[in-house]
Amino acid sequence: MHKGFFKAGHLPTLFASFLYFDLSFMVWVILGPLGVAIAKALHLDPAHKGLMVATPVLAGAALRVVLGLLVDRFQAKQVGVGAQIAVIAGLIAAWAIGIDSFAATLLLGCVLGLAGASFAVALPLASAWYPPEFQGTALGIAGAGNSGTVLAALFAPALAIAFGWQNVIGMAAIPLVLALCVFIFAAKDSPSTPAPKPLAAYFALLKVGDCWWFMFFYSVTFGGFVGLASSLTIYFNDNYGLSPVVAGYCTAAVVFVGSLVRPVGGVLADRVGGVRALIVLYAVAACAFATISTGLSTIYLAMPVFLIGMLALGMGNGSVFQLVPQRFKREIGVMTGLVGMSGGIGGFYLASSLGYSKQMTGSYGAGFLVFALLAAVALVGISGVRRRWRTTWGELYDSARV
Repeated sequence: MHKGFFKAGHLPTLFASFLYFDLSFMVWVILGPLGVAIAKALHLDPAHKGLMVATPVLAGAALRVVLGLLVDRFQAKQVGVGAQIAVIAGLIAAWAIGIDSFAATLLLGCVLGLAGASFAVALPLASAWYPPEFQGTALGIAGAGNSGTVLAALFAPALAIAFGWQNVIGMAAIPLVLALCVFIFAAKDSPSTPAPKPLAAYFALLKVGDCWWFMFFYSVTFGGFVGLASSLTIYFNDNYGLSPVVAGYCTAAVVFVGSLVRPVGGVLADRVGGVRALIVLYAVAACAFATISTGLSTIYLAMPVFLIGMLALGMGNGSVFQLVPQRFKREIGVMTGLVGMSGGIGGFYLASSLGYSKQMTGSYGAGFLVFALLAAVALVGISGVRRRWRTTWGELYDSARV
């Protein structure tokens, strides 16, 4: 990491953004690691299990746009505090009332979606403090809060056995309270945060072709990451007969790799350019998930391929957000919401399609194959816009690589 990075921004805010993002993501995907226990208690079939774990992802996608708009108008710290209080209250209410039906899990999933929307707070808060040449690194570090999904996969299944899965939902509020305290005292809005724009200006972004490209690219990288984080505990339990705890450990290993390398993807994009990095990463992801779709016979064959695929997706997340602030610096709050929304939609698609694929065909293969094809389409797309990006807005920054 370049030594100038530590002098360029505000490290307490960067750390607070990471922690807020990390523990919010832990809560966002918690229905996945608890999914085996919940499905057994409520007698859910594969399609219902897929929809259950996908609902928080879809809710998070929609709420990211809302929080993105609020961040642009009221600044990130204020919005983050309010959203975190609402999630904590929702978890405590769900624990106190109890979850006794499939409909109740979907309602809880909508509350958890607000935790997933933390993305639209943490990334603009960190981004506003750093110059273009350090955007990939700063947003990679803040975005490494993806690792919260590891905590959920690692601890939730064992805690569910020890205390009951409903109690785990209430317990999840405890670390969120601690993260909220750190966020209140450490985070600070940048004085260079862009002034809010009229509401009509936000929707004007949807008329810009590059906005849609970024939304699609992130729907593949982040959509794959969060879709797998939500689904793999159920997948490993169902497909390979692993116990919920062991399936959670395997999920944690895969997700840990993806979250760990997000900052690496940002640093790599700062060095070689985000476009060049994404061309390689989409190719690797397409090959990995096409291989998984063939139905690898044992967990020992599947794990290395999942790890390779998740490496590509995790680094791809960092690479996409090396490019976004360069192209849309003054609209970063709304763009973070829009791009984050598309990532959530991609995750909803993957998580739900795996369940429906299993329900309709008896195999998860079709769901993984379609996702591999989406990665291949993203590879073609990023290759197609490469020259135009580098010869238009990419020339505006002498110190940053596109």
